[in-house]
Amino acid sequence: MTQGAHPIDQHVGLAIRRRRRELGLTQAALADRLGVTFQQVQKYERGANRISASMLYAAARALAVPPGAFFAGLETDDGDDAAEALVRDMVAQPGGLRMAVAWLAAGDASARADLTGLALAIARAARR
Repeated sequence: MTQGAHPIDQHVGLAIRRRRRELGLTQAALADRLGVTFQQVQKYERGANRISASMLYAAARALAVPPGAFFAGLETDDGDDAAEALVRDMVAQPGGLRMAVAWLAAGDASARADLTGLALAIARAARR
């Protein structure tokens, strides 16, 4: 990592790099999607240059993840980062907020368990 780069900039850069590689994209291909040079993508990935909010949003769209995915795994003072990241990622997805509202509105624990079971069954079927 670049000397003097902020740890959060480094974390975000590494998350961008991981996702880019998962998708099999080169830095040049991502750069084309973002309208920047591949050298700029290198700097973002190293944390040498901070990525603006608008560019972070564009990168999330180009890499097919919610913007919050780049922050997943950052430690928080309360240690509850994983759950918070999941909630952020869920509500950032189309229909995610409506699903959360529906689950909360389901009323009692039994209805929520049924809704959760249905969602899990659909997720299992989608993985097949």
